[in-house]
Amino acid sequence: MCVVSFSSVLALTSLAVLAGCSRSETPNAEPETLTWAPTELLPPAPGNGPMLAQRTYLTPEQGAVVLDAAIAEFPNRERWSAYAAHVRQRIQEGANLSPLPERTPLNPIRRDRREYDGYAVENVAFESIPGYWVTGNLYLPLDREPPYAAVVNPHGHSSPPDGPEGWIKHGRFKEDVQRRAASLAKMGAVAFTIDMVGYGDSTLFLGPDGHRHGVSMTLQAWNGMRAIDFLTSLPEVDPQRIGVTGHSGGGTQTFVLTALDERVAVSVPVAMVSSYFFGGCPCESGLPIHRSADHFASNAMIAALAAPRPLKLISDGGDWSQYTPLVEYPFARTIYSYYDAADQVAYHHLPDEGHNYNFSKRLAMYPFMAEHLQLDLSAIQAPDGSIDESFVTVEDPALMHALHEDDAFLERALRTPEAIQQELESLQR
Repeated sequence: MCVVSFSSVLALTSLAVLAGCSRSETPNAEPETLTWAPTELLPPAPGNGPMLAQRTYLTPEQGAVVLDAAIAEFPNRERWSAYAAHVRQRIQEGANLSPLPERTPLNPIRRDRREYDGYAVENVAFESIPGYWVTGNLYLPLDREPPYAAVVNPHGHSSPPDGPEGWIKHGRFKEDVQRRAASLAKMGAVAFTIDMVGYGDSTLFLGPDGHRHGVSMTLQAWNGMRAIDFLTSLPEVDPQRIGVTGHSGGGTQTFVLTALDERVAVSVPVAMVSSYFFGGCPCESGLPIHRSADHFASNAMIAALAAPRPLKLISDGGDWSQYTPLVEYPFARTIYSYYDAADQVAYHHLPDEGHNYNFSKRLAMYPFMAEHLQLDLSAIQAPDGSIDESFVTVEDPALMHALHEDDAFLERALRTPEAIQQELESLQR
């Protein structure tokens, strides 16, 4: 019988005893072949087709029990590291990124530089694959000497803009995204805000419906890796100091990118890491990254693949991250303890708040990024030591577009999810 620890906090011991804890039939398996599929703790697998884990795939009680079973199955660094390597491979395969596509030229475009108080903003696009432009804004430190750290800032889900005035509530144009990127830049990081597939400027050639296609998960994971390629191609960026932080769907991008790309040095997923909720969008759970015949990994387990790199879980009481102090954080801390790195994982829980990346959550992120990316927190502090974002100029989205309808090169844009998928597959041969 396995030891139930985290779930006991939720009074779930009886459920764990009834369900049992699956252990490998080959406890002395070689590290490169260690697998685990706790089928007795999970919903029945489909008779055919992919094993998708979507939305509230588990109850909170089941999610906690699975984490306990994982600790029982992987009670030390050797076993967890072996399984972690297996899970990374299954995530890559499930996301249709095995093998990784060829890294084709980025052909970057940087436009329309604006300078503000301690930072500058540029509109940026680059080709992650031929015919698909990753679009966003690059926030750059002013009056500082390089090398700089860099932070990828994926955004969460939002409604399509309802007319020109609606862009400020959409994707990377939202005020909270602008404020965190500008603040990170003033602290000394190159901050890149990146459009989801079918969001922002990519609607020019793909439209908003492209986001609802399963290829959005594949492409967003690849776009994140290519964003790191772009940032590390800048001579002023230190490739050893790369961070990523995002909220909701951007939180999913944060921990998936961290799991797949070892260049991520610091990870801060916000309001998304959960033991029982798996994401409600095709870009988060539309492909079988969480479960296969020989692996299972909840989002809490995927986030823990960051170990021993610094990880901070920011959570609230108004969504599926509500149990972070009792369930997900203790699990992550146990995993980090295997690497003698328990001091590298942290959490900040706001029980009275909801699903957002508002000022109080940014207050929890800034010091962590400053500590681990060697940023200057004092640059955004008032004389009394409090964080002050009043220096940020929240831009009109009309200034922030990286692509324009009359750009001649958009004639060769890939305009359907099927065309994108075909191009990705051609780059994997």
